[in-house]
Amino acid sequence: MAVKVDIERCTGCGLCVKACPYGAVTVQDRKAVMSDRCTSCGACLAACPTEALASDLPPRVEVDPSQYRDVWVIAEHREGRLHRTSLELLGCARKLAEGPGHQVAVLLMGQHVSGLAAPLIAGGADTVFLAEADHLDRYQTLPYSRVVADLVRDHRPAILLCGATFQGRDLAPRLARRLDLGLTADCTGLEIGPDGHLYQTRPAFGGNVMATIVSPYARPQMATVRPGIMEALVPDPARKGEIVQIRAEAHPGDLLIRLIRETKAERDRVDFHKARIIVAGGRGVGGPEGFNLLRDLAQAMGAELGGTRVVVEEGWLPYERQIGQTGQSVRPEVYIACGLSGAIQHRAGILDSRYIVAINRDPDAPIHQVADFRLVGDLHKVVPALTRLVRERTGSTTEA
Repeated sequence: MAVKVDIERCTGCGLCVKACPYGAVTVQDRKAVMSDRCTSCGACLAACPTEALASDLPPRVEVDPSQYRDVWVIAEHREGRLHRTSLELLGCARKLAEGPGHQVAVLLMGQHVSGLAAPLIAGGADTVFLAEADHLDRYQTLPYSRVVADLVRDHRPAILLCGATFQGRDLAPRLARRLDLGLTADCTGLEIGPDGHLYQTRPAFGGNVMATIVSPYARPQMATVRPGIMEALVPDPARKGEIVQIRAEAHPGDLLIRLIRETKAERDRVDFHKARIIVAGGRGVGGPEGFNLLRDLAQAMGAELGGTRVVVEEGWLPYERQIGQTGQSVRPEVYIACGLSGAIQHRAGILDSRYIVAINRDPDAPIHQVADFRLVGDLHKVVPALTRLVRERTGSTTEA
């Protein structure tokens, strides 16, 4: 299947060349020519003023939203405990379900995980689909995707959400291919639009713009969301919900991979989500030595130390301390941004902070646009002065 050119009608105007997002169209001898890069997306068809382009693909038809109901969340767990992303997605799912009047369901897979159903109901689930089996004890792509795909085909949910974790980033694309769905990865915002579709917002073009994506031609609408973006609900132990047992049979073709040994890598694991105060630095800190000033301030305030992507790429801080869309999204009480410009992907990861304090000598730096308190000055002078003030007020004399 491909786009074909009617030579008699084509005038070589070049509008199709500009419309093609894949660079698959050229004009030769004043006629459009399609290369093998063409994906038959149809962008050029609408651009052609003479209707010289045609495709043998059937026209896409929007789905009937009334045939699909409810918001589903795929739960994750580690060592017998729910991953926090599952509860964050539940909080998001409840908000998405309110307008259309949907129910919220959770898919819980594993072995000996029935005890996690109650916390999921307390966290906002109306229904928990529980699939327990020996072959589901450890996450594997094929058996897990089979369970989810079969349930989706049977129940036809309107929205399916996964965490943008290592597991979710492996499972979601497999499901999208198996169910012929669209997939928006690493979303920072989800809302139901006036047309009833799910509007999915994520950074694009290296984080320089925020794109809003809609999937009107497939259901369920599927998205992954980074940990820390959404806010979990306050657990309500009195909430009532239904637990539905799912029979998950092992298929030989799904068990081609066998887990032989599991080894945990030792690393400086930082959980910014428990931090009330975060001190973060950017390129303006100047280097590893400059971070000693920020480390002193963080220690005096009982805060965690973080940095931007550039800081991590330069090797000034380990990846575990990277904050932003490509690192960890955070929501502390106080976020102190030192010497960072405030690129859009970084701002998107900190906007839920209660107070943002910006220290930057550039008064036009984007970080000042989102800051609650702005200090225009050299951080190498401001931060030590602030550290001394904190220690005087708190009586702390501990040095980093």
